[in-house]
Amino acid sequence: MSPLAAPRTRSRAALAATATAATALALAACTSTTGVRPVAGQATASGVVGSLGAPAGTSSGGTAASATPSPSTLTAEAYRAELQQARGPVRDALRKVADTGGLKNLDKRIGQAATAVSEAASRLETLAAPPELAVQHATYLDALRTFGTALDGARPDVLAQETCTGPAVLTKLDRAGDLADMKEAAAALTGYPADVVSVKAAKQKTRRLSNGKIIQSESRTGRGSMKVHNGGSRDAVVVVMRGKKKAFSLYVRKKSKATVPGVRDGSYRVFYTTGTDWDSGAKAFTRSCGFTEFGKSVKFRTTSSGGYIRWNNWTLTLHAVKGGTVRSKPVDPDKFPN
Repeated sequence: MSPLAAPRTRSRAALAATATAATALALAACTSTTGVRPVAGQATASGVVGSLGAPAGTSSGGTAASATPSPSTLTAEAYRAELQQARGPVRDALRKVADTGGLKNLDKRIGQAATAVSEAASRLETLAAPPELAVQHATYLDALRTFGTALDGARPDVLAQETCTGPAVLTKLDRAGDLADMKEAAAALTGYPADVVSVKAAKQKTRRLSNGKIIQSESRTGRGSMKVHNGGSRDAVVVVMRGKKKAFSLYVRKKSKATVPGVRDGSYRVFYTTGTDWDSGAKAFTRSCGFTEFGKSVKFRTTSSGGYIRWNNWTLTLHAVKGGTVRSKPVDPDKFPN
């Protein structure tokens, strides 16, 4: 909890932030058999066999025994067409993941991509590939299933806000070798449209802006100033709203301070996001992201009396401060002002 001082001439205030898991269940079953002592007696049998009875291959109940027919071996052109149709939905789903610049819809799109991969594998496993591609086809199916599992495995980190953008998800899959394994299996089907990974994963980065960088701002013609002290362990972007309009936003590095001058009179709501690796295009941290709103608005007012002009200066503290009087609250990422 951090303090928020009452406004006064060149007064200061401090506000504090507060920050915010998976179980697995296994089930095992076993069966057992019990021997039965044979009963002595006359062996008897009933029914007929041969041409006078049921046709060969029928059961005693009179129904013909059936067997699942083996799929016909596909020609090269037919197999090519099947691969093309199976991979299309997967490529589309992965593009949507890559285009997701924040947490909004990210978990949903990863789930859709995992489903598309599973459906592609189910479609292809019923086919008989041309004989010369039998080994590569089997390897490709295994790679698809493994890739679908990897996509599903990325979702807990998204829900925990450890991975915060679509490109960051792909980067993590790439670092784990999942993208490379899928591409290698597809490449083994030389000359066939098997590559389901339609996007390129970027290398993991840790991008930062300079401390105090103003990311966006309206005209600042006031007398007041807002000083931000980020004593936390991650960089932060502070977003200041007046009504529904963004007044300004600034970047404050961890263990640093920054001041915005010229703040106009008005009542402001203050939000901030923390994290690692700032993506300026997405306007979001790609890893370890958090979203917070201060629990009290900040008011700036300029007055003149007796030849004197008085105005408000505020200091906002993003880390916990002893004796704080204002609680901050976590914000749904979908509702955080961009």
